Amino acid sequence: MAQNKLKEKVNALTRVIKQMLKDLQQIDTLARGTLTAFQIHIGEEEWNKVLKELKEIEERDLAKQEKKLEIDVE
Repeated sequence: MAQNKLKEKVNALTRVIKQMLKDLQQIDTLARGTLTAFQIHIGEEEWNKVLKELKEIEERDLAKQEKKLEIDVE
């Protein structure tokens, strides 16, 4: 009896995980489509400006994190 309940729970969890993976794939597809539409809408030159700005922001954030790590170590 206990083994049967355990099997049912494992099957239920398996179904939940399969559904979560399916949902994640749909979200990924939606995000990629939205990004592509945005790229087309703003044009290549503007897109390159946005990418450059995002890279600069990321580099500044990394520099801040490295400074925090240096301070915390001492």
